[in-house]
Amino acid sequence: MNVVLVGAGGVASSIGPALLKAGHKVSAIWSRRLASASLLGQKLNTEFSTSLETLPQDADVYVVAVADEGVADVARHLYVPEGALCIHTAGSLPMSVLSGMAKWYGVFYPMQTFSREREVDFDTVPCFIEASSNAAMRQLRKFAASLSSRIFELSGEGRARLHVAAVFACNFTNHCYALAEELLKSSELPFELLLPLIDETTKKVHTLSPRLAQTGPAVRGDKTVMTAHMEALMGDRIKARLYKLMSDDIQRMSIHEDKVVKKICET
Repeated sequence: MNVVLVGAGGVASSIGPALLKAGHKVSAIWSRRLASASLLGQKLNTEFSTSLETLPQDADVYVVAVADEGVADVARHLYVPEGALCIHTAGSLPMSVLSGMAKWYGVFYPMQTFSREREVDFDTVPCFIEASSNAAMRQLRKFAASLSSRIFELSGEGRARLHVAAVFACNFTNHCYALAEELLKSSELPFELLLPLIDETTKKVHTLSPRLAQTGPAVRGDKTVMTAHMEALMGDRIKARLYKLMSDDIQRMSIHEDKVVKKICET
């Protein structure tokens, strides 16, 4: 297929190489920032532009891979020829944001964390798709299957919940790493000390429910340790609030789990 990439950020920078690997042609790249368009254009050896009007008008697929808040604006100014498929990659936006600007449109949401600096093996990325019609879905499924072996049809409502879950599992978890790094720096300790702990925690949830994998003072109800931790955080109100909120919620989940187990044992 002949593909136009509308965007040059982390998602587009990962989709681009995957498209070439799958045998597609990336005929052009657009970005508001010339430096970003040029960087990805050179990487994929293709044309790049900062003007939507100059993009090819004979492509098979137009992939809108820009920040969520920019999708609607870009879509309004993008020309999509008759018979071409236009898709966006945003997990949090409905398919309808593209309605009216293309006959065939939909969503191609690859659920992964993407950065320009790291290339992802797209074949292992779960991709969630939705299309405006059966004909559009056939075209979208063909396109998606060429990039990943893990394709799932999912409605906008389901995708919105999935996206929130992904934010908790990825973005918030990474922020916790950043908070931990700050705490370690105050004692002149390197973040690398936590990597074995992080790796083992991640491995556990491949075989255990996160609830069953939970450890630490909160799930044990160890008030002495939690009080000591809160005292250590007294100089940082934000970290102290987060610590208490998360500890309280870990205990809430633990109590609920105990009640479920007790009920099962009594039946």
